Amino acid sequence: MDLDLQLVGKARDGDLDAFGDLVSRHQHRLVHFLRMMMSSAGDREAAEDVAQEAFLRAFRSLGQFRGQSTFKTWLYQIATNVARTQVTRRRNRKEEQEPETRPDVPSGENVERRIIAHDQLRRALADLPDDWREAVLLRDIEGLEYREIAEVLGIPMGTVESRIFRGRQRLKAALMEPVHD
Repeated sequence: MDLDLQLVGKARDGDLDAFGDLVSRHQHRLVHFLRMMMSSAGDREAAEDVAQEAFLRAFRSLGQFRGQSTFKTWLYQIATNVARTQVTRRRNRKEEQEPETRPDVPSGENVERRIIAHDQLRRALADLPDDWREAVLLRDIEGLEYREIAEVLGIPMGTVESRIFRGRQRLKAALMEPVHD
């Protein structure tokens, strides 16, 4: 039996440690996904806030989880909806973004090239339409199957395939462009 389903069952019965285990199992990857998904509107703190809200909503809705999909798929659906709402609110308020801080990177001769490549990828992802970026990240970063992505996003599988194809094509073109300083 799936460990997540066992933990969900225990959490439904009031075992807060079991829900804590679910959070521990999914938090790091969920925050990473949300940070990339919200790249045009958020930073790590914003992604952590959205993840926290998603886990809170999942906890409150455990009774509604029917197990027709995996817990991960259900959680990502909740998180995607929370992130979309957050991004829309930020855009509507037209808040100015704070400069993004660079992650610590090890020293070495390829550090500058790695930083430039990371920044180029981050910008290319941010330039994708939101719906394309969501689909590409769910498939290529989170490893969800097309069927699971269709469930998370609430769209037909053909639309998932189209968004991933178009998103990958645009990313490929953007990443092949020379970097200008």
